[in-house]
Amino acid sequence: MSKRPLEGLRVADFSWFGAGPIAANTLCHFGAEVVRIESETKVDGIRMVHPFAMNPDGTFKSGYNVSGYFNNYNTGKLSMSLNLNTEKGQEIGYRIIEKSDFFLTNFTPRVVDKWNLRYDQITKVNPSIIAAYAPMQGLEGPHRDFLGFGAVLTPVTGISEMSGFPNRPPFGIGTNYPDYVINPGHTVTAMLAAHRYRLKTGKGQCVELPQLESVVNALGTAVAERLANGTNPTRTGNRHPAYSPHGAFRCADDPGSVNSPDRWVVVACRDDAEWMRVAGVLGHGDIAQDGRFNSLVARKDNEDELEGLINSWTAGWKAEELCAALQAAGVPAGVVQNAQDMLDRDPHLKAREYYQYVEHAEAGREAHDSPAARLSETPGWVPGPAPLMGEHTMDVCERIIGLTMDEIADLLAEGVLV
Repeated sequence: MSKRPLEGLRVADFSWFGAGPIAANTLCHFGAEVVRIESETKVDGIRMVHPFAMNPDGTFKSGYNVSGYFNNYNTGKLSMSLNLNTEKGQEIGYRIIEKSDFFLTNFTPRVVDKWNLRYDQITKVNPSIIAAYAPMQGLEGPHRDFLGFGAVLTPVTGISEMSGFPNRPPFGIGTNYPDYVINPGHTVTAMLAAHRYRLKTGKGQCVELPQLESVVNALGTAVAERLANGTNPTRTGNRHPAYSPHGAFRCADDPGSVNSPDRWVVVACRDDAEWMRVAGVLGHGDIAQDGRFNSLVARKDNEDELEGLINSWTAGWKAEELCAALQAAGVPAGVVQNAQDMLDRDPHLKAREYYQYVEHAEAGREAHDSPAARLSETPGWVPGPAPLMGEHTMDVCERIIGLTMDEIADLLAEGVLV
């Protein structure tokens, strides 16, 4: 088996919830040993969030170790229980940082200050550490202590303003998207850039990634459009300024689609020729020459009527069959897939074995996301299940920081390892 590119490196993961742990999970997939610092005094809320693993009788399992959310984003990590609200707990935290190559946190600066984890403090025990701080709005500034999740970041960064339909209130994007993609992706990139600098110079550095500013990076051309022509981009639904039709169209219901029988196909017509082929596939080739629809300008002027007609034509089609017919005609089209499709029915993902399965001690068999990128010579993979709460406390204490059994027993008795 190939060696993974980050083997031999260790991450002291002092983060929680989404963005921080997901970033550390990527590093773990590519070989880093990740020590996840947790505490029963303040349990990571993601350990208590659905979906939970199920019992054979259909009821949900309970406890800190059966959340599919937590388990998917913490695969292969070590979990250490440590109470950082105590002086001795902070001393143990320093000893872990001393033995690590990376430090990562997404707590607010207020909590970082409380736990004495500022960059100037941790570099006293490890001058070459790469320390990544990813609070919601940065280490300094009037909003430095504001906290929140992706569902807060999407409105305050303008994403929600541009998500939804023009005749309805801002809709957002349905998930904490910044937590899953934008912020962890930027954090990993920045940490690896700092690692490259350290390889060249021997020096570590502080990485500050305000999640607010990270997400603003994903606004695309909205701010540039405002700067260039003074407009204020807002919600346009599924429509595109230069393509028509461009949207999601309702197909026949699929009773085999669990809890979500409605099915849709997305279509993007980039020119008149593609529109003519769509009309032909749907059995209404003559409509393409109608004066209301025979040019982009005409279609944009009559877009409501056009979309109503297409929806009436697609309603009798099975989504997968219509998608195949449109693609065969050279039209960009795709089925709007749900979770069942992605996991069980998508032939491409199955053929590529995207989802990797592991056995978890309490949750049972679980499917996990593979690494997002495949390296030909040093590939990453899911190294094992997510840890049980505090599962590796003894291992970290003995193997990594060299405590004796008597010292560990004293720390347990004093409520430091909890």
